[in-house]
Amino acid sequence: MVTDGFITCLWFDDQAEEAAHYYVSVFEGSGSRVGDVIRYPEGSGTASAKPMTVEFTANGQKFVGLNGGPQFTFNEAISFQVMCDTQEEVDHYAARLTEDGGEQGPCGWVKDRFGVSWQVVPERLIEMFADRDPAKVARANEAMMSMRKLDIAALEKAFAGE
Repeated sequence: MVTDGFITCLWFDDQAEEAAHYYVSVFEGSGSRVGDVIRYPEGSGTASAKPMTVEFTANGQKFVGLNGGPQFTFNEAISFQVMCDTQEEVDHYAARLTEDGGEQGPCGWVKDRFGVSWQVVPERLIEMFADRDPAKVARANEAMMSMRKLDIAALEKAFAGE
């Protein structure tokens, strides 16, 4: 099967199916769904009922969750950006991605309960950073650096010099 684009493979110890259902619930709509679940074959040394891979789509992005064992874990070297139009969206994704053992990090970064890193970013912040006035950009950046979950109103005030 040839597919357009890339499919991101996420290596889990043994939580791929749980993670797939979780991500589909966080990013409801936009074609989010769990697809094929392929189980380990008999005689593989792994319980045959255990999923080997789980295909899923979250927010229009294709993924495969692989139950590969504890050899590898996630770290911040790879993260997914969730671009948000409103503070309500920022609040929603920050809360959902940190529930049940996730954690809020600095500057809008979060780590979910599986250890996957996410950046919950207002689109407006990107617009501020693209402004031609370096003083405005510096103020917005300084404000962002002092935040955990990003606050669009506070970023706007800093950007405007208030």
